[in-house]
Amino acid sequence: QVQLVESGGGLVHSGGSLRLSCVASGTDFSILDLGWYRQAPGKQREWVTDITRGGRTNYAGSVEGRFTISRDNNKNTVYLQMNNLNAEDTAVYYCNAALPGRVMTWWGQGTQVTVSS
Repeated sequence: QVQLVESGGGLVHSGGSLRLSCVASGTDFSILDLGWYRQAPGKQREWVTDITRGGRTNYAGSVEGRFTISRDNNKNTVYLQMNNLNAEDTAVYYCNAALPGRVMTWWGQGTQVTVSS
């Protein structure tokens, strides 16, 4: 019932920036907890960052200080601002949404981010 559509991926040079967007539909956006995950070739999916209904944020140590998650409830959109990208950030990035208590979760289709050296 919840659909997530991501955009903003692409190819950037090391040290560059990208902003990913994820638009949600199908429910009251304001009640959702939101997050970003990524999966690099040959690796398991890993958690990157999340933001709660109240706007509290958390970051993985590998991206803290470089990435910023934010949400705009009026636009039903969650963003991931990625700065100072490096080759280790190359992955498919997925948007995730969850109801309170994570009783139900949904995933976007993913968007490719490639950082060249």
